Amino acid sequence: MPEYFTYFSQRVDAIGRPTFTTLQKCTSAIRQLAYGTAPDMWDEYLQMSEQTSIICLDYFCMCIITLYKKEYMRSPNAHDVARLYSAHEERHGFRGMLGSIDCMHWEWRNCHVALKGQYTRGDHKKLTLMLEAVASYDLWIWHAFFFRMTGSNNDINVLNQSPIFDKLKNGTFSSAPFEVNGHEYSKRYYLADGIYPDWATLVKGYSCPTEEPTIKFTRFQASARKDVERAFGVLQGRFHIIRIASRSMSVNRMRRVMECCLILHNMILEDNGFALSKWEERFTTEEMENGMERIRNRGRDRDIIAREIRDRDMHNQLTEDLVEHIWTLPPTFRNAN
Repeated sequence: MPEYFTYFSQRVDAIGRPTFTTLQKCTSAIRQLAYGTAPDMWDEYLQMSEQTSIICLDYFCMCIITLYKKEYMRSPNAHDVARLYSAHEERHGFRGMLGSIDCMHWEWRNCHVALKGQYTRGDHKKLTLMLEAVASYDLWIWHAFFFRMTGSNNDINVLNQSPIFDKLKNGTFSSAPFEVNGHEYSKRYYLADGIYPDWATLVKGYSCPTEEPTIKFTRFQASARKDVERAFGVLQGRFHIIRIASRSMSVNRMRRVMECCLILHNMILEDNGFALSKWEERFTTEEMENGMERIRNRGRDRDIIAREIRDRDMHNQLTEDLVEHIWTLPPTFRNAN
Protein backbone atom coordinates (compact mmCIF):
# COMPACT_ATOMS: atom_id res chain seq x y z
CA MET A 1 0.00 0.00 0.00
CA PRO A 2 1.14 3.59 -0.55
CA GLU A 3 2.81 5.34 2.34
CA TYR A 4 -0.03 7.79 2.82
CA PHE A 5 -2.36 4.87 3.67
CA THR A 6 -0.05 3.06 6.08
CA TYR A 7 0.83 6.35 7.79
CA PHE A 8 -2.56 6.47 9.55
CA SER A 9 -2.04 3.15 11.31
CA GLN A 10 -0.77 3.40 14.88
CA ARG A 11 2.90 2.62 15.19
CA VAL A 12 5.56 2.26 17.87
CA ASP A 13 8.41 4.75 18.06
CA ALA A 14 12.10 4.01 18.61
CA ILE A 15 11.76 3.60 22.38
CA GLY A 16 8.69 1.39 22.21
CA ARG A 17 5.97 3.96 22.93
CA PRO A 18 2.76 3.98 20.83
CA THR A 19 2.44 6.95 18.49
CA PHE A 20 -0.68 8.85 17.49
CA THR A 21 -3.78 6.82 16.73
CA THR A 22 -5.70 6.90 13.47
CA LEU A 23 -8.43 8.95 15.12
CA GLN A 24 -5.96 11.60 16.33
CA LYS A 25 -4.37 11.99 12.91
CA CYS A 26 -7.72 12.22 11.11
CA THR A 27 -9.00 14.68 13.73
CA SER A 28 -6.04 16.96 13.11
CA ALA A 29 -6.55 16.86 9.33
CA ILE A 30 -10.33 17.39 9.43
CA ARG A 31 -10.05 20.29 11.90
CA GLN A 32 -7.54 22.01 9.67
CA LEU A 33 -9.88 21.60 6.69
CA ALA A 34 -13.00 22.70 8.53
CA TYR A 35 -11.64 25.59 10.59
CA GLY A 36 -8.65 26.70 8.53
CA THR A 37 -6.44 26.78 11.60
CA ALA A 38 -2.66 26.77 11.58
CA PRO A 39 -1.01 23.34 11.88
CA ASP A 40 0.63 24.23 15.21
CA MET A 41 -2.70 25.10 16.87
CA TRP A 42 -3.31 21.50 17.96
CA ASP A 43 0.01 21.03 19.73
CA GLU A 44 -1.66 21.24 23.15
CA TYR A 45 -4.98 19.55 22.37
CA LEU A 46 -3.53 16.59 20.48
CA GLN A 47 0.10 16.92 21.62
CA MET A 48 1.04 16.96 17.93
CA SER A 49 3.84 18.96 16.39
CA GLU A 50 3.39 21.34 13.49
CA GLN A 51 5.23 19.13 11.01
CA THR A 52 3.16 16.07 12.00
CA SER A 53 -0.06 18.07 11.50
CA ILE A 54 1.07 19.17 8.04
CA ILE A 55 1.85 15.58 7.07
CA CYS A 56 -1.51 14.39 8.44
CA LEU A 57 -3.39 16.93 6.33
CA ASP A 58 -1.45 16.14 3.16
CA TYR A 59 -1.75 12.36 3.53
CA PHE A 60 -5.43 12.61 4.49
CA CYS A 61 -6.15 14.52 1.27
CA MET A 62 -4.25 11.94 -0.76
CA CYS A 63 -6.26 9.09 0.78
CA ILE A 64 -9.58 10.83 0.10
CA ILE A 65 -8.62 11.53 -3.51
CA THR A 66 -7.43 7.97 -4.14
CA LEU A 67 -10.49 6.34 -2.58
CA TYR A 68 -13.36 8.57 -3.68
CA LYS A 69 -12.37 10.65 -6.70
CA LYS A 70 -13.81 8.18 -9.21
CA GLU A 71 -17.22 8.28 -7.54
CA TYR A 72 -17.59 11.86 -6.37
CA MET A 73 -15.72 13.78 -9.07
CA ARG A 74 -17.04 11.87 -12.06
CA SER A 75 -18.42 13.25 -15.27
CA PRO A 76 -22.21 12.89 -15.67
CA ASN A 77 -23.30 9.72 -17.43
CA ALA A 78 -26.50 9.24 -19.39
CA HIS A 79 -28.60 8.77 -16.24
CA ASP A 80 -27.09 11.85 -14.61
CA VAL A 81 -27.67 13.96 -17.72
CA ALA A 82 -31.32 12.93 -17.88
CA ARG A 83 -31.85 13.84 -14.23
CA LEU A 84 -30.06 17.16 -14.63
CA TYR A 85 -32.09 18.05 -17.73
CA SER A 86 -35.35 17.34 -15.95
CA ALA A 87 -34.40 19.08 -12.70
CA HIS A 88 -33.05 22.24 -14.35
CA GLU A 89 -36.04 22.58 -16.64
CA GLU A 90 -38.40 22.18 -13.71
CA ARG A 91 -36.40 24.47 -11.46
CA HIS A 92 -35.10 27.16 -13.79
CA GLY A 93 -37.00 26.68 -17.04
CA PHE A 94 -33.87 26.00 -19.13
CA ARG A 95 -34.15 22.94 -21.34
CA GLY A 96 -30.94 21.00 -22.03
CA MET A 97 -28.92 22.76 -19.31
CA LEU A 98 -26.28 20.77 -17.44
CA GLY A 99 -25.18 23.39 -14.93
CA SER A 100 -23.39 26.69 -14.44
CA ILE A 101 -19.70 27.40 -14.92
CA ASP A 102 -17.57 30.00 -13.17
CA CYS A 103 -14.17 30.56 -11.56
CA MET A 104 -13.14 31.14 -7.95
CA HIS A 105 -9.92 32.67 -6.59
CA TRP A 106 -7.95 31.27 -3.66
CA GLU A 107 -5.42 33.63 -2.13
CA TRP A 108 -1.89 32.30 -1.68
CA ARG A 109 -0.20 34.00 1.24
CA ASN A 110 3.04 32.00 1.44
CA CYS A 111 3.91 32.09 -2.23
CA HIS A 112 7.61 31.90 -3.01
CA VAL A 113 9.20 35.18 -4.00
CA ALA A 114 10.42 33.64 -7.27
CA LEU A 115 6.84 32.67 -8.22
CA LYS A 116 5.02 35.88 -7.30
CA GLY A 117 5.15 37.28 -10.81
CA GLN A 118 3.34 34.20 -12.16
CA TYR A 119 0.29 34.58 -9.93
CA THR A 120 -0.21 38.35 -9.97
CA ARG A 121 -3.14 40.10 -11.61
CA GLY A 122 -3.72 43.80 -11.91
CA ASP A 123 -7.30 43.66 -10.63
CA HIS A 124 -6.33 41.58 -7.57
CA LYS A 125 -4.09 43.13 -4.95
CA LYS A 126 -3.02 39.73 -3.62
CA LEU A 127 -1.66 36.55 -5.19
CA THR A 128 -4.40 34.13 -6.16
CA LEU A 129 -4.86 30.79 -7.90
CA MET A 130 -7.98 30.04 -9.91
CA LEU A 131 -10.48 27.20 -9.72
CA GLU A 132 -12.91 26.53 -12.58
CA ALA A 133 -15.99 24.56 -11.58
CA VAL A 134 -19.37 23.45 -12.91
CA ALA A 135 -22.23 23.04 -10.44
CA SER A 136 -25.86 22.00 -10.78
CA TYR A 137 -28.75 23.44 -8.80
CA ASP A 138 -28.29 20.85 -6.02
CA LEU A 139 -24.76 22.36 -5.56
CA TRP A 140 -23.06 19.17 -6.76
CA ILE A 141 -19.75 20.04 -8.42
CA TRP A 142 -19.35 17.99 -11.61
CA HIS A 143 -16.17 19.49 -12.99
CA ALA A 144 -13.15 21.14 -11.39
CA PHE A 145 -10.01 22.46 -13.06
CA PHE A 146 -7.64 24.02 -10.59
CA PHE A 147 -4.18 25.48 -10.19
CA ARG A 148 -2.57 24.09 -13.33
CA MET A 149 -1.72 27.36 -15.00
CA THR A 150 0.54 30.24 -14.23
CA GLY A 151 0.41 33.82 -15.34
CA SER A 152 -2.19 36.56 -15.26
CA ASN A 153 -5.26 34.44 -15.93
CA ASN A 154 -8.91 35.27 -16.26
CA ASP A 155 -11.94 33.07 -16.92
CA ILE A 156 -11.28 32.96 -20.67
CA ASN A 157 -7.67 31.82 -20.30
CA VAL A 158 -8.72 29.11 -17.89
CA LEU A 159 -11.50 27.96 -20.23
CA ASN A 160 -9.14 27.71 -23.21
CA GLN A 161 -6.92 25.28 -21.30
CA SER A 162 -9.64 23.48 -19.37
CA PRO A 163 -10.45 19.82 -20.17
CA ILE A 164 -14.19 20.43 -19.74
CA PHE A 165 -14.92 19.77 -23.42
CA ASP A 166 -12.24 17.11 -24.03
CA LYS A 167 -14.71 14.21 -23.92
CA LEU A 168 -16.93 16.08 -26.33
CA LYS A 169 -14.01 16.54 -28.73
CA ASN A 170 -12.92 12.91 -28.39
CA GLY A 171 -16.43 11.62 -28.98
CA THR A 172 -16.49 9.82 -25.62
CA PHE A 173 -19.42 11.74 -24.12
CA SER A 174 -22.88 10.34 -23.48
CA SER A 175 -25.25 11.41 -26.23
CA ALA A 176 -28.13 13.48 -24.80
CA PRO A 177 -29.88 15.53 -27.48
CA PHE A 178 -32.61 17.96 -26.53
CA GLU A 179 -35.13 20.13 -28.34
CA VAL A 180 -35.80 23.84 -27.82
CA ASN A 181 -38.36 25.83 -29.77
CA GLY A 182 -38.61 23.17 -32.48
CA HIS A 183 -34.83 22.88 -33.04
CA GLU A 184 -32.82 19.87 -31.93
CA TYR A 185 -29.37 20.28 -30.36
CA SER A 186 -26.84 17.55 -29.71
CA LYS A 187 -24.37 19.40 -27.49
CA ARG A 188 -25.24 20.16 -23.90
CA TYR A 189 -24.55 23.64 -22.58
CA TYR A 190 -23.66 25.53 -19.43
CA LEU A 191 -24.75 28.92 -18.17
CA ALA A 192 -21.96 31.49 -17.93
CA ASP A 193 -21.46 35.16 -17.18
CA GLY A 194 -20.60 37.90 -19.63
CA ILE A 195 -16.83 37.39 -19.77
CA TYR A 196 -17.14 33.99 -21.43
CA PRO A 197 -16.98 33.70 -25.24
CA ASP A 198 -19.95 33.09 -27.54
CA TRP A 199 -19.65 29.31 -27.86
CA ALA A 200 -22.36 26.84 -28.79
CA THR A 201 -21.93 25.12 -25.42
CA LEU A 202 -22.23 28.30 -23.34
CA VAL A 203 -25.33 30.43 -22.80
CA LYS A 204 -25.04 33.99 -21.51
CA GLY A 205 -27.48 36.72 -20.66
CA TYR A 206 -27.83 39.97 -22.57
CA SER A 207 -25.68 42.83 -21.32
CA CYS A 208 -28.28 45.51 -22.13
CA PRO A 209 -31.67 43.88 -22.80
CA THR A 210 -34.30 46.24 -24.15
CA GLU A 211 -37.23 44.01 -25.09
CA GLU A 212 -39.47 42.15 -22.70
CA PRO A 213 -38.45 38.61 -23.85
CA THR A 214 -34.72 39.36 -23.52
CA ILE A 215 -35.24 41.07 -20.16
CA LYS A 216 -37.08 38.04 -18.83
CA PHE A 217 -34.47 35.66 -20.28
CA THR A 218 -31.61 37.62 -18.72
CA ARG A 219 -33.33 37.60 -15.35
CA PHE A 220 -33.90 33.84 -15.53
CA GLN A 221 -30.33 33.24 -16.70
CA ALA A 222 -28.84 35.31 -13.88
CA SER A 223 -31.04 33.51 -11.35
CA ALA A 224 -30.06 30.07 -12.61
CA ARG A 225 -26.36 30.94 -12.91
CA LYS A 226 -26.23 31.65 -9.18
CA ASP A 227 -26.10 27.89 -8.58
CA VAL A 228 -22.34 27.84 -9.02
CA GLU A 229 -21.94 30.97 -6.88
CA ARG A 230 -23.96 29.28 -4.14
CA ALA A 231 -21.81 26.18 -4.48
CA PHE A 232 -18.67 28.26 -3.97
CA GLY A 233 -20.20 29.91 -0.92
CA VAL A 234 -21.25 26.61 0.65
CA LEU A 235 -17.85 25.09 -0.13
CA GLN A 236 -15.99 27.93 1.56
CA GLY A 237 -18.42 27.90 4.48
CA ARG A 238 -17.84 24.21 5.13
CA PHE A 239 -14.07 24.30 4.67
CA HIS A 240 -12.55 27.52 5.95
CA ILE A 241 -9.11 26.42 4.82
CA ILE A 242 -9.99 27.54 1.28
CA ARG A 243 -11.73 30.67 2.52
CA ILE A 244 -8.64 32.19 4.09
CA ALA A 245 -5.25 32.76 2.51
CA SER A 246 -3.33 29.54 1.98
CA ARG A 247 -0.32 28.92 4.22
CA SER A 248 1.04 26.20 1.98
CA MET A 249 4.40 26.56 0.29
CA SER A 250 3.50 24.24 -2.59
CA VAL A 251 0.95 24.48 -5.39
CA ASN A 252 0.58 20.70 -5.44
CA ARG A 253 -0.47 20.64 -1.79
CA MET A 254 -2.99 23.39 -2.43
CA ARG A 255 -4.35 21.37 -5.35
CA ARG A 256 -4.76 18.28 -3.17
CA VAL A 257 -6.49 20.26 -0.44
CA MET A 258 -8.93 21.80 -2.92
CA GLU A 259 -9.71 18.46 -4.56
CA CYS A 260 -10.25 16.84 -1.17
CA CYS A 261 -12.65 19.62 -0.16
CA LEU A 262 -14.61 19.20 -3.40
CA ILE A 263 -14.95 15.45 -2.86
CA LEU A 264 -16.04 15.87 0.75
CA HIS A 265 -18.51 18.56 -0.33
CA ASN A 266 -20.19 16.16 -2.76
CA MET A 267 -20.14 13.38 -0.16
CA ILE A 268 -21.98 15.63 2.30
CA LEU A 269 -24.61 16.44 -0.31
CA GLU A 270 -25.21 12.76 -1.02
CA ASP A 271 -25.29 11.86 2.68
CA ASN A 272 -27.86 14.60 3.36
CA GLY A 273 -30.04 13.38 0.49
CA PHE A 274 -29.71 16.55 -1.60
CA ALA A 275 -27.83 15.05 -4.56
CA LEU A 276 -29.76 14.49 -7.77
CA SER A 277 -27.66 11.66 -9.12
CA LYS A 278 -26.46 8.40 -7.68
CA TRP A 279 -23.34 6.40 -8.38
CA GLU A 280 -24.04 3.42 -10.60
CA GLU A 281 -21.17 1.01 -11.12
CA ARG A 282 -22.84 -1.30 -13.62
CA PHE A 283 -23.76 -0.27 -17.13
CA THR A 284 -27.35 -0.68 -18.18
CA THR A 285 -28.52 -1.42 -21.71
CA GLU A 286 -28.94 2.28 -22.38
CA GLU A 287 -25.39 2.93 -21.23
CA MET A 288 -24.07 0.18 -23.50
CA GLU A 289 -25.91 1.67 -26.48
CA ASN A 290 -24.51 5.09 -25.71
CA GLY A 291 -21.09 3.49 -25.38
CA MET A 292 -21.37 2.08 -28.90
CA GLU A 293 -22.35 5.51 -30.15
CA ARG A 294 -19.33 7.02 -28.45
CA ILE A 295 -17.07 4.50 -30.16
CA ARG A 296 -18.56 5.36 -33.55
CA ASN A 297 -18.01 9.07 -32.93
CA ARG A 298 -14.34 8.66 -32.12
CA GLY A 299 -13.44 8.71 -35.79
CA ARG A 300 -14.53 12.31 -36.20
CA ASP A 301 -11.87 14.97 -36.44
CA ARG A 302 -11.21 16.80 -33.18
CA ASP A 303 -10.77 20.06 -35.08
CA ILE A 304 -14.25 19.78 -36.60
CA ILE A 305 -15.84 19.19 -33.21
CA ALA A 306 -13.79 22.01 -31.71
CA ARG A 307 -15.10 24.37 -34.38
CA GLU A 308 -18.64 23.22 -33.67
CA ILE A 309 -18.14 23.96 -29.98
CA ARG A 310 -16.92 27.48 -30.78
CA ASP A 311 -19.61 28.13 -33.38
CA ARG A 312 -21.02 31.60 -32.73
CA ASP A 313 -23.97 31.13 -35.08
CA MET A 314 -25.06 28.07 -33.13
CA HIS A 315 -24.65 30.04 -29.92
CA ASN A 316 -26.91 32.80 -31.23
CA GLN A 317 -29.48 30.30 -32.49
CA LEU A 318 -29.57 28.48 -29.15
CA THR A 319 -29.89 31.74 -27.26
CA GLU A 320 -32.77 32.90 -29.45
CA ASP A 321 -34.58 29.59 -29.01
CA LEU A 322 -34.11 29.74 -25.25
CA VAL A 323 -35.42 33.31 -25.22
CA GLU A 324 -38.59 32.14 -26.96
CA HIS A 325 -38.86 29.14 -24.64
CA ILE A 326 -38.47 31.23 -21.48
CA TRP A 327 -40.90 33.84 -22.77
CA THR A 328 -43.61 31.21 -23.27
CA LEU A 329 -43.37 29.91 -19.73
CA PRO A 330 -46.59 30.46 -17.76
CA PRO A 331 -46.73 33.37 -15.30
CA THR A 332 -47.18 30.86 -12.49
CA PHE A 333 -43.66 29.50 -13.02
CA ARG A 334 -41.66 29.69 -9.81
CA ASN A 335 -39.03 32.04 -11.29
CA ALA A 336 -41.54 34.35 -12.94
CA ASN A 337 -41.23 36.84 -10.11
